[in-house]
Amino acid sequence: QVQLVESGGGLVQAGGSLRLSCAASGRTFSYYGMGWFRQATGKGRESVAKITWNGGDTNYADSVKGRFTISRDNAKNTVYLQMNSLKPEDTAVYYCAAANRRFTSTWTPGYWGQGTQVTVSS
Repeated sequence: QVQLVESGGGLVQAGGSLRLSCAASGRTFSYYGMGWFRQATGKGRESVAKITWNGGDTNYADSVKGRFTISRDNAKNTVYLQMNSLKPEDTAVYYCAAANRRFTSTWTPGYWGQGTQVTVSS
């Protein structure tokens, strides 16, 4: 049973920073791509950032490029999202996701965390 547990959300002023963490368990973490998605109130869930199983490739939504950085520590079974220069429009519930297939750079989420709220005040 794969489990993903996010932490690090909270309330921050515009221009501030937060770092989200997602601890994974239940399978070999280093075999699978990971990602962060978000869902604002009244909107659909969108992909924010993804990282390949070995950390060799990342991709970002245009809205966060240059401000957010995804990384992973395979020794700690943890993926991170460093968020800088936060804007009010970044306010959302942020979800950690794990790939449905291993050793691939193209994947869809097979598992989700419970979500963590990020609120950016203006």
